[in-house]
Amino acid sequence: MTSIGLLALVVAAIVVVALILSFTLRRHGESDRPEPGWRATDEVFRDPSTERVMRVWVDPADGSRHYVPERTGGVPPPPAWG
Repeated sequence: MTSIGLLALVVAAIVVVALILSFTLRRHGESDRPEPGWRATDEVFRDPSTERVMRVWVDPADGSRHYVPERTGGVPPPPAWG
């Protein structure tokens, strides 16, 4: 294998790993479920990269915002903006 072929293989492997990680890792402030004490806000939006409907929750202890997937329970999600 030539050095160019090896370089192409390494770059392809890095791209594949980056794609897998981008789909499996949570984003900043994203949580699976709200923690005790968090308060739900009226803010609901569709994440443009995952198409999931997210609700914003606030931790009153420090004011931090957290994004939790909304359980729609048969209710259609709001339309995407744009």
